[in-house]
Amino acid sequence: MIETIRQQVLPHYGLEGSAAKIAPLGNGHINDTYLVSWDEGNMVLQKLNTDVFKTPWTLVENAGLISQHLGEKEGAEYGLKVVSPKVTAEGELAVDLGEAGFWRAIRYLKHSSSIEVVGNEEQAEQAARAFGHFARALCDFDAAQIGDVIPKFHFLPGRIAALEQAVRDNKAGRLDGCRDWVDFALSQQGLLDELAELEPKLPLRVCHNDTKINNMLFDKRDDSAMAIIDLDTCMKGHLMYDFGDMVRTFTSPEAEDSTNLDRVQVRPAIFAAICRGYLAELGDVMQESERSSLWLGARIMCLMIGIRFLTDHLNGDVYFHVHREGHNLDRAANQFTLYRSLLTQADELKACVGC
Repeated sequence: MIETIRQQVLPHYGLEGSAAKIAPLGNGHINDTYLVSWDEGNMVLQKLNTDVFKTPWTLVENAGLISQHLGEKEGAEYGLKVVSPKVTAEGELAVDLGEAGFWRAIRYLKHSSSIEVVGNEEQAEQAARAFGHFARALCDFDAAQIGDVIPKFHFLPGRIAALEQAVRDNKAGRLDGCRDWVDFALSQQGLLDELAELEPKLPLRVCHNDTKINNMLFDKRDDSAMAIIDLDTCMKGHLMYDFGDMVRTFTSPEAEDSTNLDRVQVRPAIFAAICRGYLAELGDVMQESERSSLWLGARIMCLMIGIRFLTDHLNGDVYFHVHREGHNLDRAANQFTLYRSLLTQADELKACVGC
């Protein structure tokens, strides 16, 4: 892969491959990401997973439009830094090398850092405020400009149907080893009735759709919020899913693939901090229906991501990167455990969002 980057990708960015340092960056589930450094600068280079993102030009064009919109507000209405695309020497947003991959480059932010597990309430509130600030800055962005890179991405009925199909197919012969979790997931379909009643009342907004804690960068110099990154799944949607994904990825003291299930739980103080930060930015923007949807969004995202991991496990690990045998099943068990923790603390947590 490194030689492909040196010989075939970097020349499109006007770089001599032999003069650049290339190192893997981050631990994303989908794309392959590298930091490219040379004497005069650096950039982040990504090979997009076109099995997942089947219309990669739509993805980079969406990200370009959103970055441009935020860039026009940077330093004034928008207090975060913008991770903008770097165009090629030919003036394009990406390089399509066919079998050698679809590549794009974005701005690298010096002094930036990310975390995998939220350590305290301050981090949670700060990150939630940053994601809320991002959403607020896009309230005047014309959502009709952007396409759906993954249709029905946050669509619980479709995810449940995909799990049911994976159970019927049992392609990898793994059903017997996870039947209890399958039965649990399919027993939670009462959420579909809540969703069918509430969703038609919600406005469509441009949403990030992947508000994991490691998609918010901190400034290493003072631990302040620096930037929202990974605009790959920015699409039209509902704020409850962005809120729910923060709950899913901020509140547990364990990483999402941890097998220490006795430690996987929703920390109420972190949940409350998310609510404070997010509503501080969006409380006067949200419609009442959106605020009342947040508790549903928290439950849906924990359950739905667990279902997605479980489906991929049954299908033979064809979507998410895995690093050990049973990795996706571990992730699924983790998320279902977190979902159960939400349910057992429902009264206390619902009060934080005013439900």
